[in-house]
Amino acid sequence: MALLNDKDRTAVQEQLREVIQTPVQLALFVDQNNCEYCDVTRELLTEVVNLHDDLQLTVYDMQADADRATELQVNKAPAIVVLGGAEGTNYGIRYYGIPSGYEFATLLESIRIVGGGSGDLQPATQSYLNDLTTPVHFQVFVTPSCPHCPRAAVLAHRMAYAHPNITADVVEVTEFPELGDQYAVMGVPLTVIEEEVRVEGAAPEPMVLARLKEAVQARMSQRSA
Repeated sequence: MALLNDKDRTAVQEQLREVIQTPVQLALFVDQNNCEYCDVTRELLTEVVNLHDDLQLTVYDMQADADRATELQVNKAPAIVVLGGAEGTNYGIRYYGIPSGYEFATLLESIRIVGGGSGDLQPATQSYLNDLTTPVHFQVFVTPSCPHCPRAAVLAHRMAYAHPNITADVVEVTEFPELGDQYAVMGVPLTVIEEEVRVEGAAPEPMVLARLKEAVQARMSQRSA
């Protein structure tokens, strides 16, 4: 039974047709030993890639393809990495969990970012990222029932696309409760930058930029101490 109904399938197909200009590869990592949502995630992504000729899905096993998982910095499943072009450029755009509910929009927007070749960041953000020299890791904790989560998730993915030093993990926290406990996630969306700097809610881009600067400054201070 299809996961997307006819109306949704048509809407997604039209949306993808308008935005994809270059090929997009979805790398899905599954774990046959411990992954409740791996099979349904694979079904969902298969339906999505069938809606556009420039979309491709490659499925990897966490154990059998451990080298590939290490290369793409994937450490749990299900994991989706959005890669660009025929060469499969890695922009550090990752999604952990099944992108269902409101998070389906995050998946589509991440495809649009890579396939359309634009992060659509504000000039001040792009200007700062142009001079960024230190690696930065974003984690955005979300749930499928949160209407505000895609805003925070997509902004992190836009930043990852805009600069090779940024990686952005969107984590469906109900599938990874241990991470929810580790980062004391009491509400979503929650963005954690470099393990310590937290942004609660779907904060506007200038606020996230300010917190990013704070995280980078803290890291530089630690290195110089």
